[in-house]
Amino acid sequence: MAISRRDAIKFSGLAAIAATTVSVHADSNGATTASKRVLLSPAPVPAAKGKRVVIVGGGPSGLTIAKYIKKGNPKVDVVLIDKRPVFMSGFISNLVVTGVLPLDFITHDFLEGARNGNYNFLQATVYDIDRTSKRVYTNEGSLKYDVLVLAPGIDYDYSKWSKGDIELENTLRTKFPGGFIPGSETLSLKSKIENLEDGSVFVQTVPGGNYRCLPGPYERSCLIADYMKRNKIKGKVIVLDENPNITIKADGFQSAFNKLYKDYITYMPSTNITSIDPHNQKITTELGEVINFTDAALYSRIRGNKLLEIAGVSKDSTFNKGEANIDPFTYQVIGDKNVFCAGDARPMGFSKSGNTANTEGKIVAANIVKYLNGENLSRANWKSPLTVCYSAVECDPLRAISVHAEYSYDDAKKSFGFANAGTMEKWEGAEGLAGGKGLKEWGNGLYRDLFA
Repeated sequence: MAISRRDAIKFSGLAAIAATTVSVHADSNGATTASKRVLLSPAPVPAAKGKRVVIVGGGPSGLTIAKYIKKGNPKVDVVLIDKRPVFMSGFISNLVVTGVLPLDFITHDFLEGARNGNYNFLQATVYDIDRTSKRVYTNEGSLKYDVLVLAPGIDYDYSKWSKGDIELENTLRTKFPGGFIPGSETLSLKSKIENLEDGSVFVQTVPGGNYRCLPGPYERSCLIADYMKRNKIKGKVIVLDENPNITIKADGFQSAFNKLYKDYITYMPSTNITSIDPHNQKITTELGEVINFTDAALYSRIRGNKLLEIAGVSKDSTFNKGEANIDPFTYQVIGDKNVFCAGDARPMGFSKSGNTANTEGKIVAANIVKYLNGENLSRANWKSPLTVCYSAVECDPLRAISVHAEYSYDDAKKSFGFANAGTMEKWEGAEGLAGGKGLKEWGNGLYRDLFA
C-alpha cells in the first residue's frame, strides 16, 4: 500500500527532521515505483507572534494584499511566498521588449517591498497545501497559517491547439511563448524582436475568453510594427484574433492599425487556428488559410494556475479552466472561509491586469483584517475594483490611449460587467501625447504602491 506524504508526517512525528524520503511502490493498477522528498522542517521565517496570513503569489495582487493587511492591522503576521528571486511586471513590458524603456523599469526587489511593508518574504516554491491542518509546504520548509491567500496568477491552456500532444505544447511554450507571464518570456520576446530583419513575418495571436490583459496583444502588435518602422525593417505583423473584433479600445487600436501601420499590420478577426506546425512555422485556420511566419508570440487561451487544483479550491469553466471556486463578493473559498483567492485566479469577469489586481488587493486585504477581527463577510462588504489601463500605440513620440472602468453585478445574469466605463482613444494630437506621459506615471505609481 502506498504511503501518502501526510501519512508519513503523521507516522514520523519528527517535525524537527530536515527531510525524509517516502517511497511510493507500484499500486494495484500497476503504477510505477516513485519516491518524493518531504520537508518536515519549518520554513525559515520568524515564529508568528499573532495570527498569521500566508500569501502565495507575489504579483500585483499578492504584493498589495501583504502591504495593506499590515497597514490595516500591524499586529497580523504576514508571509508572502513567491518562487521568483525578483519581481518583473507584465504591465509596461511591451515598451521594454521593443526597446523603448530599459529592463530595470519593470524589474523590482521583493525584499524592498517586504522591508517597507513590514512583512516577511520567503522565496520558495509551494508544492502542496493541507487545508485540514492549515499548513503550506514549500521546498524551503512548511509553515502554518490562520488565513491563506492564493494569488498564483494564470497558466496557459494549449489544449485547443495541442489536442493533448504534450510534445507540441512543450515546443510552443519554448519556441513561441505567449509573452504574458513575466520573466523568461519577457526576455525571450525582447530577443525575438531585436532579431527581426527584412522579410520577417511576426504572428501575434489573441485568445478568446477573458484572457490576461485585454489590450496587451493589440498594443504589442502596434509596438512591434513601430519597431520595424523606426528601424526601417521591411516586415509584417499578422494579428490572428479569435474574437470577432478588437476586444477593448477598438477605435483607438483600429485607427492606429490603419493610419500608422497600414503597411505593417494585417489584422484578421474571427480567426480560429486548427493546427500549428512549429517546425515548419505554419499556422492553418479553420477556413483553410495557411500562414507562414518567421517568428511569433502564440498567446493561447488561459487557465487558473494549477496550484488551485493542488489546494483543492478550483472549479472548471468554459474559457478559463481551474479558476478559484470562491464567493465572488468576499473572495473566500466555498466551504473554507480561511482561504481567500484573488488576482487573475478569480472567476469574476474583471480585467486580468496589474492595476485591477492592485485595487482589488486593497479590498481583499480589508476583508481579511475584518475576518481576523471576528467579522462575518457578506455581499455587503463588496466593493468594485477599478481598472485603469494605458496602452501605447506609438513610441517616438510616445502616444497612448486609455480606459478606466468599475464593475457591477447583474443579478438577472448572475455575472459582473463594466460600470461607469470610459475610454480615451484619440492617440493623435495633444491627447495621445498626454496619454504617453500618463502611461509612465501610471506605471511608476503602481510600482510605488507595491514596493515603497
